[in-house]
Amino acid sequence: MGAIPLPLLPASSGQVLAGAAGGALVRRSVLPGGIRVLTEAMPGLRSVTFGAWLGVGSRDEATGHHGSTHFLEHLLFKGTARRSAMDIAAAFDAVGGEANAVTGKEHTCYYARVLDEDLPMATDVICEMVAAATLAADDVESERGVILEELAMNDDDPSDVVHERFAEVVLGDHPLGRPIGGTPEKIRAVGRSDILAHYARHYVPAGLVVTAAGGLDHDAVCANVLDRLTAAGWSLEAEASPLPRRRATSEIVGAPDARVLVVPRPSEQANVILGTTALTATDPRRYALAVLNAVLGGGMSSRLFQEIRERRGLAYAVYSFASGHSDSGYFGLYAGCAPAKVDEVVSLLHRELDRLAADGLVDGELQRANGQLCGGLVLGLEDTGSRMSRLGKAELVQGEYVGLDEALDRIRSVTAADVEALAADLASRPRSLTVVGPFEPDRTFGGR
Repeated sequence: MGAIPLPLLPASSGQVLAGAAGGALVRRSVLPGGIRVLTEAMPGLRSVTFGAWLGVGSRDEATGHHGSTHFLEHLLFKGTARRSAMDIAAAFDAVGGEANAVTGKEHTCYYARVLDEDLPMATDVICEMVAAATLAADDVESERGVILEELAMNDDDPSDVVHERFAEVVLGDHPLGRPIGGTPEKIRAVGRSDILAHYARHYVPAGLVVTAAGGLDHDAVCANVLDRLTAAGWSLEAEASPLPRRRATSEIVGAPDARVLVVPRPSEQANVILGTTALTATDPRRYALAVLNAVLGGGMSSRLFQEIRERRGLAYAVYSFASGHSDSGYFGLYAGCAPAKVDEVVSLLHRELDRLAADGLVDGELQRANGQLCGGLVLGLEDTGSRMSRLGKAELVQGEYVGLDEALDRIRSVTAADVEALAADLASRPRSLTVVGPFEPDRTFGGR
């Protein structure tokens, strides 16, 4: 079965996305209120991962609300009218489960992993948190301190800093360039009323996507979700349609020129990222980008690893990475090295990208990259959490469900010419450099 579109319809009995109609593995329904539910039944498993997704991230924060998305991620665990923060924590601890949340630039997800017999409890707690969070004034102030400590911890890690600042440099003034967690200044400034307004605007039935994978029954999940959200106070109208997905654009947003940012830190190692704008999350060339990434810096046999670490001994950690969003994306080459080696490392990062663009792949690279990606995809789907996450991204981002066989076929269909053409495209774009280390802000580094 190939890719299946996921239409934004009012309440419907559902779609079979994978498997036979009588014993479907993957199913999708649109409930009253426009709530979307996607499940993947995994026979033989006793665990389930349940997730509640909202298509709102740090890029969606209005002026004055910056930091609200991350703030809400914390506050929803502080309690509802029925449950205190201790009640929420104890509910999962008592059954050996775990609950957490993640905030992204374009979505937020609250999730729990429990035994199959405890799925009704997890559904009850997570749905109540999403639909009926208290957001008490005292909790806002106590959690403000917790978030500031989290930001301080991240700021003490140069590898976190370089990635965050790289996105800022490449994407420029676009909201995608803002830090996901907010800045200390924004977290101190955002008020409870701002957070409440952000919550009221974005945490609505038509924006909710529920995904679950493991030992479950789709119809039971839908019934439990509908029952729990109604009990939490949401009014669910049968004729309501889901909110539209973000619109992809043909023009990548980002900084128009190459930039260099030096973040002075008295560290023993310099953290370096060289990169540029890349592809959106729905660009058909994303499979070619995955192959390119595998060849250039995706593993121990990659060009960057072999040249910079194995042959020259210049770095311990070196790799490439890509990130795609609805209307932008970026591609970067990372290395952590001694400050005295930064010029040489930066030159090599430039050289390897240019060499791939000019000369293309060599014998064995395409086959090795295909094997790495296909094997990694299959192995990565052997747990309920990754499958739950895959369903959420299919609904919120891609707008289609791509079965495993179809995904493998798309990877294997990438040709050497596809990779070379994409490498030439990326190499022709303005390249920005971000360096965190013991340097002056106006320091320049070795180039092409």
